[in-house]
Amino acid sequence: MAGIGISLNRIFKKNTLGTDLYGFAYSTISTVAPMFAVIGAIIISQMILHFETVSYASRELFADTILYMFIFSLLCASPFNAVLSRYLSDTIFEERYEDIRPCYFLGLLLNVVLGCLLGIPFCVHEYVVGGVPLYYVFTGYAGFMGLLLVFYSMLYLSITKGYRRISLFFAIGMAVAVLLSFVLHHVLGFDASYALLLSMAIGFLMIASLEVGLINSYFRESSGNYRGVLAYMRQYPSLVIANFLYTLGLFVHNFVFWTAPDHLVLVGSFVTNMTYDMATCLAMFTNISATVIFISEVEMHFHERYKAYSEAVIGGRRHDIENAKRMMFLQLRAQLMDLVRIQFIITVAVYFVVSLVMPHVFLDGELLRVYPALAGGYFILFVMYAEMLYLYYFNDTKGAVLMSLVFALVTLLGALWSMHLPQILHGLGLVLGAAAGFTVGYLRLQWIERNLDTHIFCRGSILRRGYGHKPDSYWRVPRE
Repeated sequence: MAGIGISLNRIFKKNTLGTDLYGFAYSTISTVAPMFAVIGAIIISQMILHFETVSYASRELFADTILYMFIFSLLCASPFNAVLSRYLSDTIFEERYEDIRPCYFLGLLLNVVLGCLLGIPFCVHEYVVGGVPLYYVFTGYAGFMGLLLVFYSMLYLSITKGYRRISLFFAIGMAVAVLLSFVLHHVLGFDASYALLLSMAIGFLMIASLEVGLINSYFRESSGNYRGVLAYMRQYPSLVIANFLYTLGLFVHNFVFWTAPDHLVLVGSFVTNMTYDMATCLAMFTNISATVIFISEVEMHFHERYKAYSEAVIGGRRHDIENAKRMMFLQLRAQLMDLVRIQFIITVAVYFVVSLVMPHVFLDGELLRVYPALAGGYFILFVMYAEMLYLYYFNDTKGAVLMSLVFALVTLLGALWSMHLPQILHGLGLVLGAAAGFTVGYLRLQWIERNLDTHIFCRGSILRRGYGHKPDSYWRVPRE
């Protein structure tokens, strides 16, 4: 992520109000702009299509289809993202650029196969049991696969510092989706619900195509070394487990409340809890600025401290190593505290805006009763995710697995318990899970600080590992 840091340092170096606002806007565009592009496209298209006149069943079918597309595409992409990201970073560091294309296409195959294994049975059930028209089912499946390819390809563009390209591709794809929805409904006479779903699916496929084309233009040579990628996955299964458990923990509390008495089952296939799901979405948006703040802080400050420590380890004196280590962890603690302080102020401000303004717009009382606990849970969750990224920085994959496992498990158990509590406490499961994961991550970072010298200097090997016959127990030195 160093590409953002260089640009932000250049922007904030001028230290004026205008440059500060521009720097915040730049970091926002580089990180969370794609999500806002999708949300904006859906809202604008619904206004153009007069979506309020569509039947309730059609609106719910579209909303549930989009919801499932996002949730399960993220779950399908999550097992491979972390390990492939590490493989790519090592490949670029070693300047083995010809190994990137095999990595991309093998990962693409794994994502497509997993997506088919999950998506096709669900679509068959939706068509056979739910009676949804085949063309509608196929369009939803195409949008799901397109979104899966989008999330997967974003990994490679992020490694190559193509953040602005990602935002640009989302802007293009969603602009096409808005225009296409207008043409399909007002010109060609398509049903509004299907016109919007088809235009969004085409927009996702267009974004995926642009990303694939850019990746192929970056990496033209191929070594055909597919075994190396598989060997890397076998070497670091903990990365696969940690990232999947973290992503699962993001949604497991929603899955629990999909079984609550007030859940909704649509066409015998889509199970949702509209009040809890909308409160979850609102709580996530309340704390989404934490992502921008953390990435900006890491890019601008911690990355330089980490780089200075690495350079001291390679060729510095012991005093230089100890000093660089101390400064690095001081920076880490300061960034975590800054993230907590700044995000707490933002969360409180947004909470009061939501509580005072939104009831007069469209939100009902039940949603606002569920929202506060979830807002607190996502506040802790985003800070916990910052700790997880720091663990990745120090190659502590076991700590990342432990933290994500505790987070997912406590969130699951907490959601099962809080489902039977008063409605204002329904989000307590996420709060408990995020707090438990944060505690584990914080303790693990303290352990790393105490044992970093052992971690850095005592885990290597003099001889390259290999397979073969066991050598003699002692060396036979020939006599002269």
